[in-house]
Amino acid sequence: MLKPWQVRSYAANEQLQIGVEEETLKMNTIWDSSWLRVWGAEGKRGLGSRWLLALSVLFSAAALPALASHAGTAAGEAGVLARVFLLDATTLAETRRRVQAGDAALAPALAALRRDAERALEAGPFSVVAKDFLPPSGDKHDYMSVGPFWWPDPDRPDGLPYIRRDGRVNPERDQYDSRPMSDMNSAVGTLSLAYYFTGHEPYAEHAAHLIRTWFLAEATRMNPHLQYGQAIPGRTEGRGIGIIDTAQLAHTLMDSVGLLAGSDAWTAEDQRGLEDWFKDYLGWLLESQHGRDEARTRNNHGTWYDVQVAAFALFVGEEALARAVLEHSAARRIAAHIQPDGRQPQELSRTRSYSYSTMNLRGMFELATLGERVEVDLWHFETDDGRGIRRALEWLIPYALGDQEWEHEQLGGIAPTSLVPLLRRAARVYHEPRYEQALRRIPGVESEDRLHLLWPPRAGGE
Repeated sequence: MLKPWQVRSYAANEQLQIGVEEETLKMNTIWDSSWLRVWGAEGKRGLGSRWLLALSVLFSAAALPALASHAGTAAGEAGVLARVFLLDATTLAETRRRVQAGDAALAPALAALRRDAERALEAGPFSVVAKDFLPPSGDKHDYMSVGPFWWPDPDRPDGLPYIRRDGRVNPERDQYDSRPMSDMNSAVGTLSLAYYFTGHEPYAEHAAHLIRTWFLAEATRMNPHLQYGQAIPGRTEGRGIGIIDTAQLAHTLMDSVGLLAGSDAWTAEDQRGLEDWFKDYLGWLLESQHGRDEARTRNNHGTWYDVQVAAFALFVGEEALARAVLEHSAARRIAAHIQPDGRQPQELSRTRSYSYSTMNLRGMFELATLGERVEVDLWHFETDDGRGIRRALEWLIPYALGDQEWEHEQLGGIAPTSLVPLLRRAARVYHEPRYEQALRRIPGVESEDRLHLLWPPRAGGE
């Protein structure tokens, strides 16, 4: 259960001082006995009411919406929009209408989605208890992963402690829980989307089974923390940066659950159970030392930490917390990570600098999308010297198109298609046909791409 002090990193009295060449985050928290009185030591109020009352004081909010029950929203029924956060419910409904009407333009993407869903029916189930290794706690229900860029030291007989080789992934990582979680998340995303567009119940049934196995079933569930995420053999049992392992859940799983809501396979009990799991995980993100460490990072890790906290907060009905995080993301992430010309220096220092630049920008796009849900406009946020999401996108476009040569280190070469989803989103958000035109110049964009179902181009090429 979330506690009142778990909003301290986003308290209203944070002072943010942004310089032209460097950023300094100064965080001051006022501890006052009145805060404890607001919540009440006995906890007699419900979780939501305590949050809303306290945050209305902290943020001087004129009005905050009451929390609603999220179980049983029938997204599959005509006229009912899916409860999604990073996708757009209205766009999805319109795409489904076109699919049901036999729109030929969407047929290749739908056929590819069906093929993917048929394969996903054979996937899993996946569980943290299936790994061969025992976490330091002795409990296989604890998630465990190792840092991807850490390798045995060849100069030591036992290889310990591991040494860092940035950008070069150690295949040992796949022996732990990160790969099964990724496979589960991917399968659920495919199955839930296929169910939403086709109404084929077996897709929803298997997606629900995969979610229950990973999060809810007593014998197989993951404990809601990442204490042992991205460990480094011989150095540490886990690190704050391991929290990025669950960014994929914010990106995919939260919306997948909303797409399943029209199926009998996903019950009100399932919904409550999953919300309880994410309430516990959200509390751990806010209160644990690992969570506090990750919140302080100044690169893509900080961005994706905010994405997770905001998305999980929205999922469990903590809208005021999500709004607080997103309001501060403007200065803490966008202004702090992007230079006036659009470069992202922290990401350019990596051995896969283009990949990390697009990855961090994708996280900022997700922050901006989540901001739409709570009336925080990050799409148009810009500092006096020009730092903003759009400027970062503009800086990357010439390299994706091949008009300029990438001058920074990039192991494996540039993958221009990684910018394609951002260009489509930007074309829609900014009503800028130039972004759609740039997208069409990038090789490798096929009519079968799922992008055309999730974010079809607007009329007129915007």
